[in-house]
Amino acid sequence: MTVLAPIQRFDYAFSSLCLCHRFNQPMASLSLLVSRSGDGPLYAIFGLLVWMIDRTHGGQVLGIGLLTFTLELPMYLLLKNIFKRDRPSELPSFIRPPDKYSLPSGHTAAAFIMASLISSYYPEWAWIVWPWAIMIGLSRVLLGVHFISDIIAGALLGVVCFDIVKGAL
Repeated sequence: MTVLAPIQRFDYAFSSLCLCHRFNQPMASLSLLVSRSGDGPLYAIFGLLVWMIDRTHGGQVLGIGLLTFTLELPMYLLLKNIFKRDRPSELPSFIRPPDKYSLPSGHTAAAFIMASLISSYYPEWAWIVWPWAIMIGLSRVLLGVHFISDIIAGALLGVVCFDIVKGAL
């Protein structure tokens, strides 16, 4: 038995609870909408809009966002290839994932970068962006492409990358 066996058992049990019920298809449809709100192109649009609209902080928000994603992406790819954790395969899956491995969740990492960035510069939006980031992560579990520990790892990756970049400036 490996050290990670209890985590793997919990992951599988949690995913089974989320995916193996009669409402899984309607839940997956809603989860797909939530997940799509965390796709990369929307972040670029946000960055450009903030840069054009907010004359005080827009350039800094865009710059820190770009630097954070520049740090996060290679770390994400490195971690995926170190862990090589297969995605859930014995459970229902409602989308075709873009790659083979699940740890960490890139959608979740990106959402937590955005939540960190937005709440750092626009704290009045924190009450919306943090629950949204959490919903992005949970949507990936409800779509059957990640385990809950992948989501936690993605969230940590996003927050840590943001903190590194923000602290360096």
